[in-house]
Amino acid sequence: MSTSNAPRVVIVTRPTPYERLLQQHGTLGQARFFLERRGQSLEALESIHSAQEQALKIVDACIPTDWRRGHVSREELDRFLFEPEDIIVAVGQDGLVANAAKYLDGQSVIGINPSPQHYPGILVPHPPDRARLLLIATASSTATIQARMMVEARLDDGQGFLALNEVFVGHISHQSARYRLHWDGREERQSSSGLIISSGTGSTGWARSIHQERGSNIRLPSPTEPALAFFVREAWPSSTSGTEITEGRIEGDAYLEVISEMDEGGVAFGDGIEADRIHLLWGQRLKIGLAKTRLNLVIDGG
Repeated sequence: MSTSNAPRVVIVTRPTPYERLLQQHGTLGQARFFLERRGQSLEALESIHSAQEQALKIVDACIPTDWRRGHVSREELDRFLFEPEDIIVAVGQDGLVANAAKYLDGQSVIGINPSPQHYPGILVPHPPDRARLLLIATASSTATIQARMMVEARLDDGQGFLALNEVFVGHISHQSARYRLHWDGREERQSSSGLIISSGTGSTGWARSIHQERGSNIRLPSPTEPALAFFVREAWPSSTSGTEITEGRIEGDAYLEVISEMDEGGVAFGDGIEADRIHLLWGQRLKIGLAKTRLNLVIDGG
């Protein structure tokens, strides 16, 4: 394979808790003092950091020598230019895959779990030493790929974003969110703690918590099923707001529409990344439905 036609492997990482602590306190001694005063130990964070560093060394050694390489931190994802044929390798916790997914357009993603005792591995199921097999299989189109559904939120002014797990719509603070909800030919004015619209991937997290707590009969979608589930959080019944439309499944080309009645503080964001929020002004319409983009997650080396 010539270098010009060689695949490019882009490794995606985020700072470990150990690195974050050092950034905050400046020195190792200061970080240790901060934790020990609170009855905590730095050793646990050092262990996670060491496992991450070791995993990166293994993955780097697994990349064929004539392939191109790139490396991007989570904080740089919105500025990184991905190429159509890139192979993405996320080394870290499951949320890192969700962070990267919204910036991709069909590229395959290999999730590497550096610390199985700390990370569940739903989206990062592979040990570091399987990286070479998975890379070769992905480049030769023999890998088993799971196409996971994503959520798209789009404002009437063209602003929008994608999310892998869920979209949150509500007030930026703990105030009630006020809006009109359009769903399945019905409309209701609501005051609530906001609403979430979840994919099948997100149905193992926040959506499942709500689903279980309220004893919902809504069937949560699977990760590859072209469906979403939505839940209104703590809808408030009053003379001006209702509680009839509080959950449902969004299938196929259907969408949920939210019309903001907040003069300030209305927001929507995906996968818990508040920094990427869009603002909902009074009267603006937000449509949430299935995205055309999918996350192509590498499940097996074929």
